[in-house]
Formats: sequence, C-alpha cells, structure tokens
Amino acid sequence: MRTVLNAWLQMRATAGLQDLLKRTGVVIGALLLAACGAPRQAPPDAAADKAFKVVTTFLPITLFTRAVAGDCATVTPLIPVSTGPHDFQAKPGDLTALRQARVLVKNGLEMEGFLDRLIAAAGNSKLKTIDSSRGVAALETEEHDDAHGKEHAHHDDHDHTQGHDHGAVNPHIWLDPLRAVQQVETIRDGLIQADPSCAEGYRRNAAAYTAQLKQLNSEIANQLQPYRGKTFVAFHDFAPYFAQRYGLKADYLVDVPEINPTPADRQRVAAEVKRSQLKALLSEPQEGNRSFNALAKDLGVKVVVFDPMETATEQASRDPATYISVMRRNVADLRQAFGQ
Repeated sequence: MRTVLNAWLQMRATAGLQDLLKRTGVVIGALLLAACGAPRQAPPDAAADKAFKVVTTFLPITLFTRAVAGDCATVTPLIPVSTGPHDFQAKPGDLTALRQARVLVKNGLEMEGFLDRLIAAAGNSKLKTIDSSRGVAALETEEHDDAHGKEHAHHDDHDHTQGHDHGAVNPHIWLDPLRAVQQVETIRDGLIQADPSCAEGYRRNAAAYTAQLKQLNSEIANQLQPYRGKTFVAFHDFAPYFAQRYGLKADYLVDVPEINPTPADRQRVAAEVKRSQLKALLSEPQEGNRSFNALAKDLGVKVVVFDPMETATEQASRDPATYISVMRRNVADLRQAFGQ
C-alpha cells in the first residue's frame, strides 16, 4: 500500500513540475520573442545626433535660417540669444558646436569679427560658411564715407576684426525687409548646396517666408509714406538701411552701443531734435536708456523703443515670425517719434 502511495505522490510531483516548466517556458518564450521581434528604439538624442546641423551667429540670422531650414535641419545659435554680437565671449562649447556642424550661417559685413579665429580653432574642414550679406548693396559708415548714403555691392567673404568698430560698411542690413529677402535667398541657396537631399523643403520654406517679408515691406512703406524726408534719432547707428528703404533720414547718438556719448554727441542730437521737431528718441531694449532718458528729459521729448533685434528671449528666437512682429512694433513706435 505504501509503495502505491509513494508512486502516486511521485507522479503528482512530476506532473506539477512539468506544468510549472510549461508555464514558465511560455513566459520566457514570450520575453525572448519580444526582445528579438520588437523594433529597437533609438535613444532620444540619436535622431538629433544624425540631423543635419547648422550653426548661426546671432538673432536675425537664426530667425532667417530657421525659417528656411524648417524640419530639414537642426539650427543652433552660436551666440546666446540674450547676448548681442558686440558682447560675445567664446567658450569651449562653441568650438564643439562648430566641429559638429555642417554649415555656419553669418550676417557678414564685419559684424562677427570673432569668427575667423573661432573657425580656425575648431578645425572642421567640412564646415561650409554661408555669408548672408553676399551680393547685398551695403552702405558705408559715415566715418568712411565721402558721400553720405553711398552704396556698393558687397563681395567680401571674410570678416576683419576691428574691435567693436562697424568697419567700412554698416552691417545692419537685416533691418531692411527687402535686403532681408536677399539674405534669406542666400541662406536657401547655401543650404541646398550643402544638403541637396532636402532641396525642395528649403525652396518651399524660403518662398513662404520671403512672401511674408515682401508683404511686411509693403505694409511699412504705406505706414511711413506720410513721413518721407523726416529725420529720426536712434541710440546707435543701426538704422541707415531701414531709413533708406522708406525715404527717411537716420541720426544717432553713438556709432556702436559700447561707446559713451560725449557732450558734443549730445549737443549734436539736441540740435537735430529741435530742428526736426521730433517727439521721441529711439532707444533699444539692450542699450542706451540711461543716456537717452536724461537727454530726452532735457529736450522735453519721450523715449520709445526701436528694437534692432540683436537679442531676444529663447522662445522668441525659435519663431521666425518674431522678425515680422518686432518690425511692426518698431514702426508703430517710430510713428510716435514723428508725432503720430
């Protein structure tokens, strides 16, 4: 009887073990199937690592390049968007960005005098540089200009470091919407050459953005038509292209933002304000408020803002429409200066 009982218990144990193995095997098999058959997901940063990488210099160039690039490329500003090009100090991470980039887009016209040394230090032989000022008619700065307002076509692809001096030509071409159209088209052509796989995307994006810029130019021209021939005064010499486009005259307190105005500068501006009967001086978000506040108080005029778009918030720098909205706001403030 005991022998029969032991045999029965052994059979139950064996059956239980087999059942356990069978169930365990199903689970293991399912896990193995999932591991072998499921698609492998790349790490979150892998897609970004493989993207076509473009580095830009400062805000307007970043906005224009992002408008053209769309989803075809990853665009990263070299200069932090909260820092103007005059204040830029290179860091080791900037060399890394240039070493990893396929394209560098700059304004040109000596605005980024630090670039030549930085590019040489990065040692990226595959890096293509797009000078967005190529072919744009540039205005000479007053100190280099025998005939005020003289233009010449710019064909120099090199930056020449002259401290914070603007150099022989004024670099603020982006503040003329039609010159901005030329910059966008040059960026488009450069990206197509560097990345022909997305040529159609670059063309489509550029066409849409330049249409907006041309519409903006028409709007501004209509709004400023009543003020043709009038003079406005800005803190530094950023406005000659804007003024020329719309038949205005631009004066300024200092050549570049870092210079402290002299008593002679203040006297010259005071005389111009009285002569032209300006109602406001045009300051900037970044510079000049303190110097202009005292002068405006003495002259009995207001201070309004004209943003040359050398800095912005991070959020604003990611939206190419920032250029259009800021320019519209600038025109509204300029009309206040004219007494509108």
